[in-house]
Amino acid sequence: MIIVTGGAGFIGSAFVWRLNQEGIDDIVIVDRLGTTDKWKNLVNLRFVNYIHKDDFHEMIYNDTVRFDVEAIVHMGACSSTTERDADYLWQNNNVYTGLLAEYAIEHGIRFIYASSAATYGDGTQGFSDDHGKINKLKPINMYGYSKQVFDLKALKHSWENNIAGIKFFNVFGPNEYHKGDMTSVIFKAFHQIKETGKVRLFKSYLPQYPDGGQLRDFVYVKDCIDVMWWLFKNQDVNGIFNLGTGKARTWNDLINAVFAAMGIKPNIEYIEMPEGLRNQYQYYTQAEMDKLGQSGCPVDFSTLEDSVRDYVCNYLQKSDPHL
Repeated sequence: MIIVTGGAGFIGSAFVWRLNQEGIDDIVIVDRLGTTDKWKNLVNLRFVNYIHKDDFHEMIYNDTVRFDVEAIVHMGACSSTTERDADYLWQNNNVYTGLLAEYAIEHGIRFIYASSAATYGDGTQGFSDDHGKINKLKPINMYGYSKQVFDLKALKHSWENNIAGIKFFNVFGPNEYHKGDMTSVIFKAFHQIKETGKVRLFKSYLPQYPDGGQLRDFVYVKDCIDVMWWLFKNQDVNGIFNLGTGKARTWNDLINAVFAAMGIKPNIEYIEMPEGLRNQYQYYTQAEMDKLGQSGCPVDFSTLEDSVRDYVCNYLQKSDPHL
Protein backbone atom coordinates (compact mmCIF):
# COMPACT_ATOMS: atom_id res chain seq x y z
CA MET A 1 0.00 0.00 0.00
CA ILE A 2 1.20 3.50 -0.82
CA ILE A 3 0.17 6.26 1.57
CA VAL A 4 -0.06 9.76 0.12
CA THR A 5 -0.57 12.43 2.74
CA GLY A 6 -2.10 15.58 1.34
CA GLY A 7 -3.45 13.22 -1.29
CA ALA A 8 -6.42 15.48 -1.99
CA GLY A 9 -4.19 18.53 -2.30
CA PHE A 10 -2.36 19.92 -5.31
CA ILE A 11 0.85 17.92 -5.72
CA GLY A 12 -0.43 14.98 -3.68
CA SER A 13 -3.45 14.36 -5.90
CA ALA A 14 -1.30 14.84 -9.00
CA PHE A 15 1.04 12.12 -7.74
CA VAL A 16 -1.91 9.80 -7.11
CA TRP A 17 -2.95 10.46 -10.72
CA ARG A 18 0.59 9.51 -11.81
CA LEU A 19 0.38 6.28 -9.81
CA ASN A 20 -2.95 5.52 -11.47
CA GLN A 21 -1.34 6.12 -14.87
CA GLU A 22 1.16 3.39 -13.92
CA GLY A 23 -1.68 1.00 -13.07
CA ILE A 24 -1.34 1.45 -9.29
CA ASP A 25 -4.43 1.98 -7.15
CA ASP A 26 -3.41 0.35 -3.85
CA ILE A 27 -3.32 3.83 -2.38
CA VAL A 28 -4.49 5.34 0.88
CA ILE A 29 -5.28 9.05 0.79
CA VAL A 30 -4.55 10.97 4.00
CA ASP A 31 -5.88 14.50 4.22
CA ARG A 32 -8.26 16.91 5.91
CA LEU A 33 -11.00 17.88 3.47
CA GLY A 34 -12.98 20.20 5.72
CA THR A 35 -15.20 22.62 3.84
CA THR A 36 -12.80 23.15 0.95
CA ASP A 37 -13.19 21.96 -2.63
CA LYS A 38 -10.21 19.60 -2.33
CA TRP A 39 -12.59 16.68 -2.59
CA LYS A 40 -13.01 17.50 -6.29
CA ASN A 41 -9.38 16.48 -6.85
CA LEU A 42 -10.31 12.94 -5.80
CA VAL A 43 -13.23 12.37 -8.15
CA ASN A 44 -11.19 11.13 -11.12
CA LEU A 45 -8.69 9.14 -9.05
CA ARG A 46 -8.55 5.48 -8.02
CA PHE A 47 -7.60 4.63 -4.43
CA VAL A 48 -8.50 2.15 -1.71
CA ASN A 49 -9.28 4.35 1.27
CA TYR A 50 -9.35 7.88 2.66
CA ILE A 51 -8.19 8.53 6.24
CA HIS A 52 -8.52 11.83 8.05
CA LYS A 53 -5.16 13.34 8.94
CA ASP A 54 -5.84 13.32 12.69
CA ASP A 55 -6.82 9.64 12.64
CA PHE A 56 -3.71 8.78 10.66
CA HIS A 57 -1.53 10.76 13.08
CA GLU A 58 -2.94 8.68 15.93
CA MET A 59 -2.36 5.44 14.02
CA ILE A 60 1.29 6.34 13.40
CA TYR A 61 1.87 7.63 16.94
CA ASN A 62 0.43 4.45 18.48
CA ASP A 63 1.92 2.15 15.80
CA THR A 64 -1.52 0.73 14.96
CA VAL A 65 -1.31 0.79 11.15
CA ARG A 66 -2.84 -2.54 10.17
CA PHE A 67 -1.88 -2.78 6.51
CA ASP A 68 1.41 -3.35 4.72
CA VAL A 69 2.94 0.00 3.73
CA GLU A 70 5.43 0.20 0.86
CA ALA A 71 5.89 3.96 0.85
CA ILE A 72 4.75 7.17 2.51
CA VAL A 73 4.71 10.15 0.16
CA HIS A 74 4.26 13.08 2.51
CA MET A 75 2.79 16.09 0.74
CA GLY A 76 0.39 16.85 3.59
CA ALA A 77 1.61 20.00 5.29
CA CYS A 78 0.64 23.65 5.42
CA SER A 79 1.74 25.15 2.10
CA SER A 80 0.72 28.75 2.65
CA THR A 81 3.74 31.05 2.49
CA THR A 82 1.68 33.80 4.16
CA GLU A 83 0.48 31.71 7.14
CA ARG A 84 1.22 33.65 10.35
CA ASP A 85 0.40 31.02 12.99
CA ALA A 86 3.92 29.88 13.85
CA ASP A 87 2.79 27.14 16.24
CA TYR A 88 0.53 25.67 13.57
CA LEU A 89 3.35 25.69 11.01
CA TRP A 90 5.82 24.19 13.49
CA GLN A 91 3.45 21.37 14.35
CA ASN A 92 2.39 20.59 10.77
CA ASN A 93 5.61 21.09 8.85
CA ASN A 94 8.15 19.95 11.42
CA VAL A 95 6.76 17.77 14.22
CA TYR A 96 4.27 15.82 12.07
CA THR A 97 6.84 15.28 9.31
CA GLY A 98 9.37 14.07 11.88
CA LEU A 99 6.89 11.57 13.30
CA LEU A 100 6.25 10.10 9.84
CA ALA A 101 9.94 10.03 8.96
CA GLU A 102 10.86 8.16 12.14
CA TYR A 103 8.04 5.69 11.59
CA ALA A 104 9.08 5.06 7.99
CA ILE A 105 12.75 4.56 8.89
CA GLU A 106 11.93 2.20 11.76
CA HIS A 107 9.68 0.09 9.54
CA GLY A 108 11.84 0.11 6.39
CA ILE A 109 9.30 2.15 4.43
CA ARG A 110 10.20 4.47 1.56
CA PHE A 111 9.67 8.09 2.69
CA ILE A 112 9.45 11.04 0.29
CA TYR A 113 8.55 14.44 1.69
CA ALA A 114 7.99 18.01 0.54
CA SER A 115 10.43 20.69 1.52
CA SER A 116 10.36 24.06 -0.24
CA ALA A 117 12.41 26.63 -2.12
CA ALA A 118 11.10 29.09 0.50
CA THR A 119 13.96 27.80 2.68
CA TYR A 120 16.34 29.84 0.48
CA GLY A 121 14.94 33.11 1.78
CA ASP A 122 16.01 36.15 -0.23
CA GLY A 123 18.44 34.05 -2.26
CA THR A 124 21.61 35.75 -1.02
CA GLN A 125 22.93 32.34 0.11
CA GLY A 126 22.33 30.89 -3.33
CA PHE A 127 20.12 27.97 -4.32
CA SER A 128 22.39 24.99 -3.75
CA ASP A 129 20.87 21.80 -2.34
CA ASP A 130 24.28 20.63 -1.15
CA HIS A 131 23.73 19.27 2.35
CA GLY A 132 26.71 21.19 3.70
CA LYS A 133 25.12 24.51 2.71
CA ILE A 134 21.58 23.95 3.93
CA ASN A 135 22.38 24.99 7.51
CA LYS A 136 23.46 28.44 6.27
CA LEU A 137 20.04 29.28 4.79
CA LYS A 138 17.92 32.02 6.36
CA PRO A 139 14.23 31.84 5.36
CA ILE A 140 12.34 35.15 5.39
CA ASN A 141 8.92 33.80 6.42
CA MET A 142 7.68 31.31 8.98
CA TYR A 143 6.54 28.87 6.31
CA GLY A 144 10.05 28.64 4.90
CA TYR A 145 11.52 28.37 8.38
CA SER A 146 9.20 25.49 9.30
CA LYS A 147 10.46 23.58 6.26
CA GLN A 148 14.07 24.50 7.01
CA VAL A 149 13.80 23.21 10.59
CA PHE A 150 12.81 19.75 9.41
CA ASP A 151 15.51 19.66 6.73
CA LEU A 152 18.06 20.45 9.45
CA LYS A 153 16.57 17.77 11.71
CA ALA A 154 16.89 15.22 8.91
CA LEU A 155 20.54 16.15 8.44
CA LYS A 156 21.27 16.13 12.19
CA HIS A 157 19.92 12.59 12.59
CA SER A 158 21.35 11.40 9.25
CA TRP A 159 17.83 10.63 8.08
CA GLU A 160 18.76 12.03 4.67
CA ASN A 161 20.53 8.71 4.07
CA ASN A 162 17.16 6.95 4.20
CA ILE A 163 14.63 9.45 2.89
CA ALA A 164 14.15 11.79 -0.08
CA GLY A 165 13.24 15.43 0.48
CA ILE A 166 12.12 17.68 -2.35
CA LYS A 167 12.60 21.46 -2.37
CA PHE A 168 9.78 22.45 -4.70
CA PHE A 169 10.19 25.74 -6.54
CA ASN A 170 7.23 27.57 -8.16
CA VAL A 171 4.91 24.69 -9.04
CA PHE A 172 1.79 25.25 -11.15
CA GLY A 173 -0.75 23.09 -12.91
CA PRO A 174 -3.99 21.12 -12.65
CA ASN A 175 -5.60 20.43 -9.25
CA GLU A 176 -4.36 23.64 -7.59
CA TYR A 177 -7.83 25.18 -7.75
CA HIS A 178 -8.70 24.87 -4.04
CA LYS A 179 -5.66 26.86 -2.89
CA GLY A 180 -7.29 30.30 -2.89
CA ASP A 181 -4.69 33.07 -2.68
CA MET A 182 -1.93 30.44 -3.02
CA THR A 183 -2.97 29.38 -6.52
CA SER A 184 -0.38 30.07 -9.21
CA VAL A 185 -0.25 33.35 -11.09
CA ILE A 186 -1.10 31.35 -14.22
CA PHE A 187 -4.44 30.29 -12.75
CA LYS A 188 -5.14 33.83 -11.56
CA ALA A 189 -4.03 35.36 -14.86
CA PHE A 190 -6.27 33.05 -16.88
CA HIS A 191 -9.33 34.22 -14.96
CA GLN A 192 -8.25 37.87 -14.97
CA ILE A 193 -7.93 37.74 -18.74
CA LYS A 194 -11.35 36.12 -19.11
CA GLU A 195 -12.94 38.75 -16.89
CA THR A 196 -11.03 41.94 -17.78
CA GLY A 197 -8.83 41.23 -20.80
CA LYS A 198 -5.68 42.14 -18.87
CA VAL A 199 -3.38 40.92 -16.09
CA ARG A 200 -2.09 42.89 -13.11
CA LEU A 201 1.49 42.28 -11.90
CA PHE A 202 3.41 43.80 -9.02
CA LYS A 203 5.86 46.56 -9.80
CA SER A 204 9.54 46.05 -9.05
CA TYR A 205 11.22 48.01 -6.26
CA LEU A 206 14.77 47.07 -7.18
CA PRO A 207 16.43 48.96 -10.06
CA GLN A 208 18.07 45.85 -11.54
CA TYR A 209 14.65 44.31 -12.19
CA PRO A 210 12.16 46.08 -14.49
CA ASP A 211 8.45 45.81 -13.74
CA GLY A 212 7.47 42.23 -14.49
CA GLY A 213 11.15 41.34 -14.82
CA GLN A 214 11.36 39.61 -11.47
CA LEU A 215 12.58 36.05 -12.03
CA ARG A 216 11.22 32.71 -10.84
CA ASP A 217 11.91 29.06 -11.52
CA PHE A 218 8.45 27.99 -12.67
CA VAL A 219 7.97 24.21 -12.86
CA TYR A 220 4.98 22.25 -14.16
CA VAL A 221 3.36 19.83 -11.75
CA LYS A 222 3.49 17.04 -14.35
CA ASP A 223 7.28 17.34 -14.45
CA CYS A 224 7.36 17.30 -10.64
CA ILE A 225 5.41 14.08 -10.38
CA ASP A 226 7.63 12.46 -13.01
CA VAL A 227 10.58 13.15 -10.69
CA MET A 228 8.62 11.90 -7.68
CA TRP A 229 7.77 8.71 -9.56
CA TRP A 230 11.46 8.23 -10.35
CA LEU A 231 12.38 8.69 -6.68
CA PHE A 232 9.65 6.25 -5.74
CA LYS A 233 11.09 3.61 -8.08
CA ASN A 234 14.73 4.30 -7.16
CA GLN A 235 14.62 3.84 -3.43
CA ASP A 236 18.40 3.78 -3.09
CA VAL A 237 18.51 7.47 -4.06
CA ASN A 238 18.24 9.57 -0.91
CA GLY A 239 18.93 13.09 0.27
CA ILE A 240 17.42 16.55 -0.11
CA PHE A 241 16.97 17.68 -3.71
CA ASN A 242 15.89 20.83 -5.53
CA LEU A 243 13.00 20.45 -7.92
CA GLY A 244 12.73 23.24 -10.45
CA THR A 245 13.63 23.55 -14.11
CA GLY A 246 16.97 25.21 -13.41
CA LYS A 247 15.94 28.06 -15.75
CA ALA A 248 14.56 31.24 -14.21
CA ARG A 249 11.98 33.13 -16.29
CA THR A 250 10.33 36.51 -15.79
CA TRP A 251 6.76 37.16 -14.74
CA ASN A 252 6.35 38.88 -18.11
CA ASP A 253 7.40 35.66 -19.86
CA LEU A 254 4.86 33.73 -17.83
CA ILE A 255 1.97 36.09 -18.52
CA ASN A 256 2.82 36.38 -22.22
CA ALA A 257 2.68 32.57 -22.38
CA VAL A 258 -0.83 32.62 -20.86
CA PHE A 259 -2.03 35.22 -23.36
CA ALA A 260 -0.49 33.20 -26.21
CA ALA A 261 -2.19 29.99 -25.05
CA MET A 262 -5.53 31.85 -24.99
CA GLY A 263 -4.89 33.44 -28.38
CA ILE A 264 -5.15 36.98 -26.99
CA LYS A 265 -2.82 39.97 -27.39
CA PRO A 266 -0.88 40.66 -24.14
CA ASN A 267 -2.16 43.46 -21.88
CA ILE A 268 -0.28 43.84 -18.58
CA GLU A 269 -0.87 46.48 -15.89
CA TYR A 270 1.76 46.97 -13.16
CA ILE A 271 0.45 47.74 -9.68
CA GLU A 272 1.95 48.61 -6.28
CA MET A 273 3.06 45.73 -4.10
CA PRO A 274 1.55 45.69 -0.57
CA GLU A 275 4.07 47.11 1.91
CA GLY A 276 3.80 44.03 4.13
CA LEU A 277 5.00 41.83 1.26
CA ARG A 278 7.92 43.94 0.08
CA ASN A 279 10.36 42.76 2.75
CA GLN A 280 9.49 39.10 2.10
CA TYR A 281 9.53 39.21 -1.69
CA GLN A 282 11.89 37.00 -3.68
CA TYR A 283 13.10 38.76 -6.82
CA TYR A 284 15.00 35.76 -8.12
CA THR A 285 14.82 32.00 -7.69
CA GLN A 286 16.54 29.37 -9.79
CA ALA A 287 17.08 25.79 -8.71
CA GLU A 288 20.53 24.28 -8.99
CA MET A 289 19.67 20.92 -10.54
CA ASP A 290 23.06 19.23 -10.86
CA LYS A 291 22.63 17.09 -7.75
CA LEU A 292 19.37 15.51 -8.91
CA GLY A 293 20.79 14.98 -12.38
CA GLN A 294 23.93 13.35 -11.01
CA SER A 295 21.74 10.94 -9.03
CA GLY A 296 20.62 9.50 -12.36
CA CYS A 297 17.24 11.18 -12.51
CA PRO A 298 16.25 12.43 -15.96
CA VAL A 299 15.68 16.18 -15.59
CA ASP A 300 14.45 17.08 -19.06
CA PHE A 301 11.69 19.52 -18.17
CA SER A 302 9.06 21.04 -20.42
CA THR A 303 9.54 24.62 -21.58
CA LEU A 304 7.51 27.28 -19.81
CA GLU A 305 5.54 27.97 -22.97
CA ASP A 306 4.69 24.29 -23.55
CA SER A 307 3.71 23.77 -19.92
CA VAL A 308 1.47 26.83 -19.82
CA ARG A 309 -0.15 25.84 -23.12
CA ASP A 310 -0.93 22.35 -21.80
CA TYR A 311 -2.34 23.72 -18.56
CA VAL A 312 -4.50 26.38 -20.23
CA CYS A 313 -5.72 24.43 -23.26
CA ASN A 314 -6.15 20.96 -21.76
CA TYR A 315 -7.36 21.90 -18.28
CA LEU A 316 -8.34 25.51 -17.54
CA GLN A 317 -10.42 25.79 -20.71
CA LYS A 318 -12.20 22.46 -20.09
CA SER A 319 -15.42 21.88 -18.17
CA ASP A 320 -13.58 19.45 -15.87
CA PRO A 321 -10.10 20.88 -15.32
CA HIS A 322 -8.93 18.13 -12.96
CA LEU A 323 -6.38 15.39 -13.58
